[in-house]
Amino acid sequence: MAQGAVALVTGATSGIGVEIARRLVGDGFRVAVSGRSRERGERVVDELGDAARFVPSDALNPGEGARLVAAVRAEFGRLDVLVNNAAIDHTGVLTEVSEDEVRDTFAVNTLAPMNLLIAAAAAMREQGEGGSIINVTSRLASIGVPTMGIYSASKGAMLAFTRAAAVDLAPENIRVNAVAPGMTRTPLFQEWLDGLPDPEAEAARVAAAIPLGRIAEPADVAAVVAFLASPDAAYLTGTSIPVEGGYLAT
Repeated sequence: MAQGAVALVTGATSGIGVEIARRLVGDGFRVAVSGRSRERGERVVDELGDAARFVPSDALNPGEGARLVAAVRAEFGRLDVLVNNAAIDHTGVLTEVSEDEVRDTFAVNTLAPMNLLIAAAAAMREQGEGGSIINVTSRLASIGVPTMGIYSASKGAMLAFTRAAAVDLAPENIRVNAVAPGMTRTPLFQEWLDGLPDPEAEAARVAAAIPLGRIAEPADVAAVVAFLASPDAAYLTGTSIPVEGGYLAT
């Protein structure tokens, strides 16, 4: 990776994305923090310091992938790492899910990151120094869970695309990998817990189903993303690393 390497992290104004941006800045990257909320984005870059810049983005805008990559290169001069992290959740009884819900979930979780990956890869090819693309998927890309079918499918499509893109881009030395988190203590997870009759009991139940006995912290996911972004992962491409405490091994 070039000195002063630049990483773009989408969905970096909350949850796992903030922690990924924080870790990459700590590892010496200059980081483009991307998201829809300027207020939250500016708060994140104020914390991270001079190495970070907020680049606003709405994944649903036509042509947003190419525009976002161009904006990052205009700000930093290059792009070396893309972390495709932005996503929305979806739950619902499968036979009651509407066409609009399916379309909206795939628009954000699948089509937008695919288009961004393509734009980022084109920029990395033009630079001629390779790069690393990391798609944040989910444990649900590999298993079925009641009410989560549409979300699972949107993430499963990104897992398949990760493998296909890795093969396509290998001649350019652009590595494409996925990180698949399990239950993680994000604000969204806490919001879900707080809406239950007994949040503490539910958190204990979830943790008990995980072989390592605890729910992941955002830093657990960020550490794996940082590894894949680093030269230490130079021979890894087309793989998916589960960060779920052994849940899929049971």
